[in-house]
Amino acid sequence: MPEPLTITINDQTITVQPGGTILKAAAEVGISIPTICFHDFCTANALCRICVVEVEGARTLAPACVTQVAEGMKIHTQTDRVRRARRSILEMLNASVDLSDAPEIQEMMHEYGANPDRFPGAATHKQPVIDDNPMYVRDYSKCILCWRCVQVCAKDAQYTYAINFEGRGFETRIGTFFDHPLPETSCVFCGQCVGVCPTGALKPKRQWLLEQGLSADEIVQTTRSERRRKFRGTLRGESPSVPGETQTKVSGGQP
Repeated sequence: MPEPLTITINDQTITVQPGGTILKAAAEVGISIPTICFHDFCTANALCRICVVEVEGARTLAPACVTQVAEGMKIHTQTDRVRRARRSILEMLNASVDLSDAPEIQEMMHEYGANPDRFPGAATHKQPVIDDNPMYVRDYSKCILCWRCVQVCAKDAQYTYAINFEGRGFETRIGTFFDHPLPETSCVFCGQCVGVCPTGALKPKRQWLLEQGLSADEIVQTTRSERRRKFRGTLRGESPSVPGETQTKVSGGQP
């Protein structure tokens, strides 16, 4: 049994087991560190950096979700430097991504005093809603590239590898191989990607249709007819849909 480590978090001295992260150690003593890309059942990759903390003696801020504790470590989770970094991250996210379906992130913006108008005229990740299957829609205008959906589709859960990153820099996005519609990929429509999405970029089809104004009866009829049509098209070797097109018609004749 390895010897426990003694560390200090926000002037509180605690004893923890080696091998754990700062995020885990803080949670054990009731200290909350904000996270966005982190999920309990996904591999931590420190992509969003909202969980950064200040470690005495370190030159840069440390992402709490992947930084392991060490003997004598002194950690501060709410210094001015930390709060300024989190505020800037939130302001940049808000400038480029639609966060209207991300209440937890909106709460963080309020907590850290983020200015939603700090970057006027910033380029956005505006993309058309992809509606290519009867189970869920993909609205990547709301995607913050947290990697959760890619991870659960891969080795963290499902091992189907239907989606992955594509593009570079600001053009990076989530997609399928060769932009094929999901029914033409290895996707098994387990729904795990929808379940871990923190921003509403992936949304159950029926929920999305309700938000478009359809009644429950109209939704049942629409999704049932769509499944039948796409199944018959698959049997004839037809493509289920064109990537990027929204196929479902909603009340008022709007796509």
